[in-house]
Amino acid sequence: MSLNRKQLGFLRGKAHSLTPVVTVGNAGLSEAVMAEVEIALTHHELIKIKLGSDDRDLRNSMYAEICERTSAVPVQQIGKMVVIYREGEKSRITLP
Repeated sequence: MSLNRKQLGFLRGKAHSLTPVVTVGNAGLSEAVMAEVEIALTHHELIKIKLGSDDRDLRNSMYAEICERTSAVPVQQIGKMVVIYREGEKSRITLP
């Protein structure tokens, strides 16, 4: 799934007030973390994740891996915070 600029902007606006629902710590992307991401995406569609690493390249690779493993669309990355979106079976967010 790919989103156009208007849809990405809309999702960024919705994500602004969100708090991180998943935090990735020093253990990295364990199966437990990925399971929590899956649950959160299924329930919310649009989630914010906090990546705990100080290494920028490691955060970028974790962000890409999360999106790839969950079939989610990357929406935004600011520092250690990332936002991803995956449309659910019963869509809660109507994209423009």
